[in-house]
Amino acid sequence: MSDRIHCFPEPEALVQAAVAEFLALLDACEGECHVALAGGNTPRRFYAELAQAGAGRDWSAVHFWFGDERAVPPDHPDSNFRMVRETLFAPLRIAADRIHPMPIPDPVLPVSLDAAARDYEAELRRHLSETDDGWPRFDLVLLGMGEDGHTASLFPGTAALDETRRAVVPVHVANRNAWRLTLTLPVLNAARHVWVMVTGAAKAPALRRARSRLDPPLPIQRVQPAGGRDWFVDAAAMGGACP
Repeated sequence: MSDRIHCFPEPEALVQAAVAEFLALLDACEGECHVALAGGNTPRRFYAELAQAGAGRDWSAVHFWFGDERAVPPDHPDSNFRMVRETLFAPLRIAADRIHPMPIPDPVLPVSLDAAARDYEAELRRHLSETDDGWPRFDLVLLGMGEDGHTASLFPGTAALDETRRAVVPVHVANRNAWRLTLTLPVLNAARHVWVMVTGAAKAPALRRARSRLDPPLPIQRVQPAGGRDWFVDAAAMGGACP
């Protein structure tokens, strides 16, 4: 596995370059293209820029999925779906049958979240091709990274990190007293392309650790697709300057 670091002086240049690469990747897809989206501030900027650059484009071959979701209603301010709907789906008028939000049950209970996770995995398997070992394969997975090294909703110390049989699981994040749904590491690692977007000086310590060898590794370090990861980072996240 070989990583590729794309470093930019500021976040605006990063998202512009990532949008250009994203549109080129879509053009290279054969048939339908399946993309897993991330939440967070940097992806939000990316979606807003993509909505402008992609205006007038035919989006009918692209299916949008989610790498994780908070256990909140779809109109809640913390919902990843709501954020992407407002910044990307609505401006581009993406057809409803091309959008696959994670189903959040009401009421939110461990048993109902588990059923929702299984439903989402079944939907993935209906639409995506599979690897030789049976994992749904995305054309692209977009990820962020938290200051603790988490990615999607794979947090340090959670059982979801060690899941090897399921593609989607519920996660309870104890230090946030919150439930979430997340894709698991085998699915992330099965993707053809994995991009990690990281900006800001607050992420610099985690990014430095993520690029070193740790035992135990950070969650983001356990994302190891065969084709490597593309890191889209700004100078602040690299400690103040691009190498």
